[in-house]
Formats: sequence, structure tokens, C-alpha cells
Amino acid sequence: FFFNDTATTEIYTEQIVGSVRCVQETETTVPHDTFTSLSYPENFDPNITLAEYIWIDGTGENLRSKTKVYLERIERLDQLDWWTYDGSSTRQAITHDSEIYLKPVFMCRDPLRKQNHILVFCEGYLSDKTTPALGNFRPICNRIMEEAREHKPWFGLEQEYFLLERTGTTGWWPLNWPRGAYPSPQGRYYCSAGTGNAFGRLITEVHLRACLAAGIKLAGLNAEVAPSQWEYQVGITEGIECGDHHWMARYLLSRIGEDYGVDISYEPKPIAGDWNGSGCHTNFSTIATRQENGLNAIIKEYMPKLEAAHKEHLEVYGENNNKRLTGKHETSSMEKFSFGEGNRASSVRIPVYTTERGAGYFEDRRPASNIDPYLVSAIIVDTCCLNGKYRQELLEQYRKFISCLLYTSPSPRDRQKSRMPSSA
Repeated sequence: FFFNDTATTEIYTEQIVGSVRCVQETETTVPHDTFTSLSYPENFDPNITLAEYIWIDGTGENLRSKTKVYLERIERLDQLDWWTYDGSSTRQAITHDSEIYLKPVFMCRDPLRKQNHILVFCEGYLSDKTTPALGNFRPICNRIMEEAREHKPWFGLEQEYFLLERTGTTGWWPLNWPRGAYPSPQGRYYCSAGTGNAFGRLITEVHLRACLAAGIKLAGLNAEVAPSQWEYQVGITEGIECGDHHWMARYLLSRIGEDYGVDISYEPKPIAGDWNGSGCHTNFSTIATRQENGLNAIIKEYMPKLEAAHKEHLEVYGENNNKRLTGKHETSSMEKFSFGEGNRASSVRIPVYTTERGAGYFEDRRPASNIDPYLVSAIIVDTCCLNGKYRQELLEQYRKFISCLLYTSPSPRDRQKSRMPSSA
């Protein structure tokens, strides 16, 4: 809303995101002084490129970034330098051998800084520039995608998450929920509209537009079953694009959350009780499933392969996923693999769209919201297209990663839980 006092020509602007309020007196019509409203001086060299290098840290869930200034326009990946950072501060190295290299592997427009500035996603490597740093599963994912290239694997990932606001010094609680209490029961919030139903829509809208402006392949968004829970869909992506675009979308959501004092939770079951958890349902197809009679390939070829590898898939489908996959709240049981047409209580749902056409895609509903999309996309392609050729190597890398986490304290999952009040 804009309130104009003509006597003093002052403009007061109030933006409301749930219970986050920012009121500012200003001489312009900029809603409030956010990062995206910052301007450049008139003498700013238009050839300068600010490149934000982004990488996954040693938690496997959190993203870090820092800025490198280039005195030229950057239009190709091969113009970008490898860079380094202090891995002992990101849980990826020890102090006396702390250098981690950053290898640029994907870049897109920076919708926050605008102009010709860019976001650069990087793989992390140890000082030998060959060994992937802790949390870097992109190299093995890329090998699998390259070997399965002829299958043209397509993905659509449905990223669910909760918006959190600060309560006190260290506590967090879902945006616009009563402090330390609960709102009305579920049933009114899914794809809802209205102040009493949809909490935090402005953040989701800014995120959608930022991703599209960056060139990230977002297909849509919607309010989810629980209040303050939202979802955006990344796709259609092919091969390694799946992980690249998904991680970049997560980065932009975190940055936008900074502007509004809101945190993002990808915990699979952040609120105990009769509230939905958060998943990252993974829609998948290949040439074989998209062509005529592709439904037969899904049911007769892919479903048996996925059933045989059910336990191994669950291992890389997100930490704390057992709290979500209970057979309730639109989930399947972890104990047994199942699939069905339009069945949201099964491990894999075959959409009505696919059964009507006799071809299309299927939805793996098991992955949790905190997955690494490189791991999930890799193991699905490996199982369905390569008959599990890389499964053991993939699992060994992941188990080594988890064992390293056990020697550090607190773990990212423990920190996530500690941010929520005890009533959660």
C-alpha cells in the first residue's frame, strides 16, 4: 500500500509478508530498501561483471557464495577462472590443508544484481583439483547422465518447503502461525487464496519471477497442504540440468528470504502431529516412456527395477525421511514399494495423464524435501537406464559423506531441529 502525505510529500510504504513488516520513510516510490532495489552509480563501468560463485558446503544441504569482480563481460563458462575458498570454515577441510577449489560448471543471469552480472554454480575440489570435496556429488551424476544420454532422461522436481520466521534469538516458527501454537487444521490451505489461508505468497512470487529472469526452468508454484508450506516445480530439465537448475533455484529462494527476514526449511517433517511433511516428488521420463506404448515400459520395465532397488534408493532420498514416509499425509510406507494410477499413497504414482495417453512419465513420491537432486536424479537414471551399473559406487560415496558428518557436531539435521521450538 502507498500512503501519500501531500503536506510533507513523504511516502510511507508498508510491505507485509505474513507477520514480517518493513516500514520506511523514503523520497522514492521503491517499496522498501531491499537488495534488489539497490542501484549503481552513474559512472559504473557497464563492462564490469559481478560473478557470484555458489557451491554446496560440507553439510550437503547448505549453499555458500562469494563475489568475484571481472573487468569484462562474461558470456561463456570458459571465461571464468577456477577460484578457492577456506574449506575449514565450511566443514570440508582441516585448517592445515584448507584450500578448496571452485570449478565453474553452470552459469545464468543474476536477477538480483541485474545488468550483465551472473550467478555461477561450482563444483568443489580438494587441493589436488581432482578429488571432489565433501558434498560434491555432481561429478558422478554427470558421468551417469552422459552414459545415459541416448535415453534423454527428463525431470520435473516438485520442491516443497516451509517459510519460517524468527521467534526470539535463536528460535524459528512457521510464518504467520500463532507463536508457540497452531493455526486451524489442514484442509483450507492447499492452493488457497486469502490472508487467512496463504501465508508468504509475496516471497514465492518474487522467487518465481527471479528464477524465470535468470533462465532457471521453473514450471510453476502453489500453496501446499500445511499453512506456510509452499512448492515450486523445476522442469522440464534434461540430464545434469536437473541438479544445476534445482540448486540455483534454492539459492535464489534463500537470498530472497534474506530481504524479508524469512528462513527456508527443507526438513522433511518440521512440525510433528497432524501436519504434512515436505517432499521433493520427482517426475521422470525417457524416450521409451514418452513414445507410443510407453506405459508398458513404465509398468513392465521400470517399476520392477525400482522395486528391486527400493532400499538403496531410500538411502539417498533424504535424511530424516522416515519421519515423513509413514503411510499418512499423502505418503507411502518405507517398508514396501508400491505403485498405482493416481495414487498419492504409493511409492510411485502413475498420473492419469500417462494412463490415458498410454505414454508419458511417472512420479517417484519417495524423495524428501532435503534431497541432493544430483543424487536422486543419478540413481533413478542409473536404475532405470543403466541397470544399476553405478549404484554401488554412488552409495559408497554417499555413505562416506554421511560418516564424515558423524564426526562433526552439530550435524546440519540437528541444527535444523534445534531451530524449531520444543512443541514441534
